[in-house]
Amino acid sequence: MPRIGPEDLERIGREAKNDICAKKGTSGARVLVHMGTCGIAAGARSVMTALADEIEQRKAEDIVLVESSCAGLCSREPMITVEVNDKPAVKYVDMTPDKVKDVVAKHLVGGEIVTEYAFSMGGERVLQGRNVAYRLNVMVCTCTNCVANGALQIKDRLDAEIKARDLGNEIQIAPTGANGLCVRGPILVVQPDGISYQSLKPEDIPMLVEEHLVNGRPVKDLMATPVDGESPIPATQDIPFFKSQRLVVLRNRGVIDPSKIEEYIANDGYRALAKALTEMTPEDVITEIKNSGLRGRGGGGFATGRKWESTRKHDDDMKYIICNADEGDPGAFMDRSIIEADPHSVIEGMAIAGYAVGSTQGYIYIRVEYPMAIERLNESLEQAKEYGLLGKGILGTNCDFDITIFKGAGAFVCGESSSLRASIEGRVAEPVSKQIHATEKGLYEKPTVLNNVETFANVPVIINWGADWFAQIGTDKSKGTKVFSLAGNVVNAGLVEVPMGMTLREIVYSIGGGIPGNKKFKAIQTGGPSGGCIPASLLDLPVDYQKLSEAGSMMGSGGMIVMDEDVCMVDVAKYFVEFCVDESCGKCVSCRDGGEALLEILKRICSGGGKEGDLELLEELCSAIGDVSLCGLGKSLPNSVLSTLRYFRDEYEVHIRDKKCPARVCKPLFVYRVVAEKCEKCGLCFEHCPSQAIKWEQNQIAEIIEDRCTKCRICREVCKYEAVITE
Repeated sequence: MPRIGPEDLERIGREAKNDICAKKGTSGARVLVHMGTCGIAAGARSVMTALADEIEQRKAEDIVLVESSCAGLCSREPMITVEVNDKPAVKYVDMTPDKVKDVVAKHLVGGEIVTEYAFSMGGERVLQGRNVAYRLNVMVCTCTNCVANGALQIKDRLDAEIKARDLGNEIQIAPTGANGLCVRGPILVVQPDGISYQSLKPEDIPMLVEEHLVNGRPVKDLMATPVDGESPIPATQDIPFFKSQRLVVLRNRGVIDPSKIEEYIANDGYRALAKALTEMTPEDVITEIKNSGLRGRGGGGFATGRKWESTRKHDDDMKYIICNADEGDPGAFMDRSIIEADPHSVIEGMAIAGYAVGSTQGYIYIRVEYPMAIERLNESLEQAKEYGLLGKGILGTNCDFDITIFKGAGAFVCGESSSLRASIEGRVAEPVSKQIHATEKGLYEKPTVLNNVETFANVPVIINWGADWFAQIGTDKSKGTKVFSLAGNVVNAGLVEVPMGMTLREIVYSIGGGIPGNKKFKAIQTGGPSGGCIPASLLDLPVDYQKLSEAGSMMGSGGMIVMDEDVCMVDVAKYFVEFCVDESCGKCVSCRDGGEALLEILKRICSGGGKEGDLELLEELCSAIGDVSLCGLGKSLPNSVLSTLRYFRDEYEVHIRDKKCPARVCKPLFVYRVVAEKCEKCGLCFEHCPSQAIKWEQNQIAEIIEDRCTKCRICREVCKYEAVITE
């Protein structure tokens, strides 16, 4: 790959679009007609016909007409995008056959933008989806989840079927990063039809190819959303899980092949870096980030622009940029998914940060348990260096910046900034006092910026579209969007991105699809082990930094674990305290010994040994641990206990007073019993019991031997007559 300058980005992007987007033809102007569901419903086909007629009448053989996927502005369809040579693309909205004639005559022929129809002349800019190069693009999700479920076998089978039918010039099979709903993987999306398929098996592929890709008949039984009778087939963007999201950080998910830098460039990639280096001073960049209101997405929520400004003002011969991709929270997979889907967005954001603060060296600290993310980062860094987007003289300027990957061993404490820096330096990963900020003395005692993956991925968008655009999203003090990993007892577990301020109810029910089995929502845990549990009474709480903190939880890096009525909140608190105790570095007595003491009390309560005064003792311990611990892990270790005591104190009291677990989770506090009146004497419980704890003879009522029972629930699950109960 040749080293490039800023003027080459447009050419590379255009060539990549022609490769992945355009039908084979001439290399002149292109007109993309956006054929999403909303566009077709609004009349996009008549617009396409009018364009084709106008181009034919004018014998304009250098104009390529392309069917494209949804552009994301459904309220302004029909919509077209015009690309002429090296000039910026222009989007025209609310198109009609008559307006099309004006666009062809004035813009494509006359070279004059028709401003009264153009959308990007001062309005909100729109993220472009992947344009359709072939007759069909089959986007196969190859994130970790989907690969674990067999996505690579699905892709291999697709490749073989396409080759066997000699459809390689018509249909492209493209790997992508996380689709978002990867709990149902393997997933693929057929574009421009916008139809998603899920939970695929290799044996499904021949029929899917024959029916949909060859004959144009979508296979309803394999779709992400079941379709009954004559109901219209929903496009991906109309599926509830996707419909309410707003993609900024995840703008390229399912859209580009993350292994191809050209496809990232084709979707405005590295234009923000070029703009920063050639049109902005470092101070301009920092001002733009400050004005955007971007706060760190790694947990603390510190103002990103202020952190960069503080680092820049400290004059030193060396400064560092660190991307924290350690991500050790249980149930969290945001950073991994962002890197797997769009690694160049993180690299570009780091390079812009390096220019802004005067740094020439960056590190990506990533846990070794993320092999696919590491592989894609290595590949992307190599590509960026070959193109001259990293290294010496970036884009032909005097800016130097390079990035090194540092693989951590997986210790949770390394997510804490000073421990992470110690790990890179080869020291024991223990936190230190932050009397002097890292922006003054950080890595190797040099001024250092440390942000997480999601924070850096926001930076190119802000530079490209402007601080004002970004600041319009979200709430007064929490700007932009937030990526969450939605997990636990929820129908649509997956990766979601929503505007700050969306309520928990909207996230859990509108996007998440509610609780499986029509069970009741009980709580949602946000912020990882450092966060808290929020009850059903606060489901309408807007999700932003302030509101979550007021509720006794925190934003954290973005983990959300949904819990239903069958969850014991005392057991939940015990789990998270146990996790933090196991992951504590042991440096602080308060965290090391205080955490152990906290855990012992919780274990005793869950085992039936709770006593009066335990709850007050828990609160006293929590206060002491939080007040005197050195780092964020210790200070936030009590949060799960404090929040569950705040909202679910009655459960603690029942455990202590009645020696009962209302959720039937704490095994010493309940027993299984067979209701004689309901028992049909079938012996199923006897046959399936793994611990020989069922006494039964033919035509006799079963009996559970309590001393042998391990509370595994199998007897209850296999009983067809609900004769096994807990009490």
